[in-house]
Amino acid sequence: MHEALSEARKAFDKGEVPIGAVLVLDRQIIARGHNLREEQADPTAHAEVVALREAARRLGGWRLPNTTLYVTIEPCPMCAGALVQARVSRLVYGALDLKAGAAHSLYTITEDDRLNHRLEVTGGVLAEEAAKLMQQFFRSRRK
Repeated sequence: MHEALSEARKAFDKGEVPIGAVLVLDRQIIARGHNLREEQADPTAHAEVVALREAARRLGGWRLPNTTLYVTIEPCPMCAGALVQARVSRLVYGALDLKAGAAHSLYTITEDDRLNHRLEVTGGVLAEEAAKLMQQFFRSRRK
């Protein structure tokens, strides 16, 4: 999660919403991502999607079994759906997203029995640090 927080700080420094993600396979980081929506003018350039795209390119396929995604903030519905579609095995996130969270807060897409794949989910890892970074970002934007 410390590496995901490092990615989030990169987003913060670029003026992007500070969310970072890393994808791990066999205890090694295989992909990193942070929000790039403003930089790329792409509504889908969330940290999770950026990391999934990098991993798919690196591994040569869209299925990413036996991987764990670490992300600083609970994924939104789009990102949770992408994790299901990519067959990621585990999700570890920091702070809840009470306005758009789709792992525990508003929806439970990642664990929905009606879908063809489910993820093991752990939340609250370094949540205070992740939430603090988001608060600093939005506080600075309001000034």
